[in-house]
Amino acid sequence: MVSEAIFETINRLLSNVLLDSKLLNENEIYTEILPGNIKPACLNIYSNIDCVLIDLFGNDLSQSHSEKIIIYYTFSVRSSNTLITLFTQVPKDDILQLESISGEIPSAALYEREVQDMYGISFLDIPDSRELVHHGNFPLKVYPLRKAFKVNTRLDFERREQEFVSISGTGVFEVPVGPVHAGIIEPGHFRFSVAGEPIINLEAKLYYVHRGLEKLAENQNFMRVLLLSERISGDETYTNSLAYCQAVEKLGGITYLSERALYTRVIFSELERICAHLGDISGLCVDTAYVFPAGQFAMMRRWILILCEQLTGSRFLRNTNKPGGLRRDFIRDNEKIIVECMDKLEKEFKDSVNIIKNNGMFIDRVEHTGILSREIAADLNAVGPGGRASGIKTDVRKEFPYAAYGKLKFNIPEHFNCDVNCRMNVKVEEISESISLIRQALEKMPAEGPVHIEIEELIPNAFAFGMTESPRGENVHFVMTGENNTILRYKVRTPSFCNWPALCHAVKSNTLTDFPLINKSFNLSYAGNDL
Repeated sequence: MVSEAIFETINRLLSNVLLDSKLLNENEIYTEILPGNIKPACLNIYSNIDCVLIDLFGNDLSQSHSEKIIIYYTFSVRSSNTLITLFTQVPKDDILQLESISGEIPSAALYEREVQDMYGISFLDIPDSRELVHHGNFPLKVYPLRKAFKVNTRLDFERREQEFVSISGTGVFEVPVGPVHAGIIEPGHFRFSVAGEPIINLEAKLYYVHRGLEKLAENQNFMRVLLLSERISGDETYTNSLAYCQAVEKLGGITYLSERALYTRVIFSELERICAHLGDISGLCVDTAYVFPAGQFAMMRRWILILCEQLTGSRFLRNTNKPGGLRRDFIRDNEKIIVECMDKLEKEFKDSVNIIKNNGMFIDRVEHTGILSREIAADLNAVGPGGRASGIKTDVRKEFPYAAYGKLKFNIPEHFNCDVNCRMNVKVEEISESISLIRQALEKMPAEGPVHIEIEELIPNAFAFGMTESPRGENVHFVMTGENNTILRYKVRTPSFCNWPALCHAVKSNTLTDFPLINKSFNLSYAGNDL
C-alpha cells in the first residue's frame, strides 16, 4: 500500500525525534514527536514529502489519559490518499509554548492563533499573535477548549480595543464595513485600507457567530453530536454530517456500507452542490445588476430545494445521514422525479449560462476582477472552486474517494486566470458534472438492499478523520471517542477557514465597488468558519 510506504518514509525521516508512530484506519499516520522537535519535524515532512497542511488543532486530555494538552499537525498527501498527523504533548505545569511554523508554512497562521485563543498555548516567533476567535470583550487567560472550562460558564465581559493592521501613507484611509450588513447575511467586520480607489489591504474580523460548537460536542453521545454536525453551516448541512459519519463509522469498526446507501450519499451531496452553486451564480448576477439571469438561477435553485424537500422532508437535507448509512431509503420510488428534475434543470441551466456568457458588459465585470494568484492560493491552501480557479486542482472526491465516487466518472474543472470569471466557470462546469453524477448514481444503484448498518459500540479512546468535498471545498472532521459511546473531541475545519485569507488577498488592487462581486465569487460561510 502507498500509505505503508509513506509510513516507512516518515519513520526514517523522523527516526531521531519520534516517540511513537502508528498507521491507523488504512491511510492515517499518527506520529508523536518530542515538544522541542515538533517544528523541525513538521518542516522535514513538509520539505521531503509532497504534502499540504490541512489542520492544526489542540486537545486537552485532562481527566482522561493525562494532564497534558496535545497539539496535532495534520498534512495531506493528496496524490497518495494519505493523512500524516504529527503531534506533541505539552505538560500543563510547564510554560505552554511551541515554536511557530507559520513563517515557513503560511497556511498555519490562523490555526496557531486559534490554538492560542482556545488553549492558551503561545507560539514563539509567530508573525501575527493577535486574537482570532476572541474579541475585545472576552476575558484574558480564559481558554474555552480546556477541560476546566465548563460549557455553562457565564463570563464577565471586558472592553479591549481590537487590533488591526495600520497602513499609513499619503492619501491612505480606512473604510470599516460591518459587522452588520445591508443584506440578509451573517455578521463579519471588514477593515479596508484604500489609497484613493484601489484597495491596498483588507482584514476580515470574524467569529461574531461563534457558538462554541466544538465545546458543545464534548462528552456527548455520538448520535447527539450528529445533530451538531448538521448545524455547522446551513448550506453545507449534508457534506458536514457526511464527514462526521465517515469518521464515526471508522470508530465503530464499519468497513463496508451497502451500495444503495453509498450511491444515495452521492446523490444528496451533488444536490447540495448544485443548490449552492446556483445560488452563487445568481448572486454574481445580482451584484452586477443583471436581474433577469439572477432570477433564472434563483428559480433553478428553488427547484432543487423543492426536490430535496420532496425526497427527505428537509430542503437542507437534515436528518438524512446516520452513522452506518442513512435514516431510511429516501430514493426508493422517487427515481423518476429526480430524473425529470435533472432533465429540466440541464436545459434551463445551459440556456441561462449562454445568456450571461454572451453579455459583454457582464463578462467585463467578472474578467480580471479579484485575481488570486496560484502562488498565494497554494501558500494559503485555497480549496474548492476558489483554489481550482487558480490552478490548484484538488478535490476530496478524487483524492480520498468516499461514498460511491470511486465507481463513477467525472472531471474536476480547473481554470488558470484566477479571477471572478474563473471561479464562476468552475461552478458552472461543476453543476454539469453534478447532474451527470446523479444520473450515473441512479443507473448504478442496486434496486434492492439495506441502507443502514447499526453501530452498536464505538471503540473508546480512538480517533479518526472524515473528509468530504463540500460545495466550497475540502472539509475535514476529526473525531476522538471517550467512554460509553461519547465524543471526547470533535474538531471541524471547513473550507471557509482556508479561503477567508484567500479572499482578503484577492481583493487587493481592486476597487471597493468590486468587493461584493469578489466576495460572492467565493461566497464563504461565516458560521462554517466561526463554529
